[in-house]
Amino acid sequence: MEPLEFRYDTQLLIEGEDLDEDEINDYITEHFKGDCLLAVGDEELIKIHFHTNEPWLLLEYAASLGEIYDIVVEDMDRQQRGLQG
Repeated sequence: MEPLEFRYDTQLLIEGEDLDEDEINDYITEHFKGDCLLAVGDEELIKIHFHTNEPWLLLEYAASLGEIYDIVVEDMDRQQRGLQG
């Protein structure tokens, strides 16, 4: 089994004001390595889903935009090897 290019499935919600899903999408695409990006919502709530090797960078960026919560970071490499946790 070959290792995954991007290991961490990162999901979170951002609650704020004047959030722009297109701007957030573009910023993440330009500044972070990863794939499977989804940034959807409205100006007060955005849901982010992103596969990356550096989820902490994404969380730091998201926290600069508003309050972040419902944060889930799953290690897909461990899942692929059949390990729990």
